[in-house]
Amino acid sequence: MTVPTTPGPQHSTVDLDLNGRTALVTGAAGGIGRACALRLAAAGAKVRALDRDAAGLDALAGHAEGLAGVVEPRLLDLTDLDAAELAAAGTDILVNNAGMQLVRPIEEFPPDVFHTVLTVMLEAPFRLIRGALPHMYGQGWGRIVNISSVHGLRASAYKSAYVAAKHGLEGLSKTAALEGAAHGVTSNCVNPAYVRTPLVERQIADQAEAHGIPEDRVLAEVMLGDSALKRLIEPEEVAEAVAYLCTPAASFITGTSLALDGGWTAH
Repeated sequence: MTVPTTPGPQHSTVDLDLNGRTALVTGAAGGIGRACALRLAAAGAKVRALDRDAAGLDALAGHAEGLAGVVEPRLLDLTDLDAAELAAAGTDILVNNAGMQLVRPIEEFPPDVFHTVLTVMLEAPFRLIRGALPHMYGQGWGRIVNISSVHGLRASAYKSAYVAAKHGLEGLSKTAALEGAAHGVTSNCVNPAYVRTPLVERQIADQAEAHGIPEDRVLAEVMLGDSALKRLIEPEEVAEAVAYLCTPAASFITGTSLALDGGWTAH
């Protein structure tokens, strides 16, 4: 099933100059990661774009041509934790975005998948932060942006691994904020609701089966049921929030979670 297109607001950008900065974005081959990589490169950053999708990285590099900065595709599976930590060395901006999803009741959830989700979405961000901090501390400046989710603030049924990982990421981000404050390093979460990405499209059938409803009811009744704004978020909107957290104007924002949830958590 293809998610229907409902246009969002006219896209605008914050003023951001990242010339001379190096950024790292995980899960950069598509969706939010792709949008973040392109946005940071447009601001002049040299972007290390990490993903295990070689074709997606090639496509990203093509879209980055002509931007003020550059995108350097790097093929990496984040379950290789040592390699992930090494890849983060020397970065000024770290965007922990990579994620995966499986929708199943707890009693049917495969333990190996649970382990992999926690590895990619919680342990790998820890290792990436660990690898990035020495350089950030040394120069007295750094930005860590963790792409969490509304599910880092609220739970939903049938998403035990994803919800557990995102809640853990929230705690990791806050801890990094407390430790990094004295060194000029901020750490924040960005918490979107459902974003128009392949990850969302792929889970529609699983959601329908888990909830016992037809696929055509999943968007309205499950994905947008708790949102006051009845549309999906565009990846570029999430990337703009990431960009804002890298601006001088956001230097006092740390240890927080920026909800892009259309009013979900206002309930």
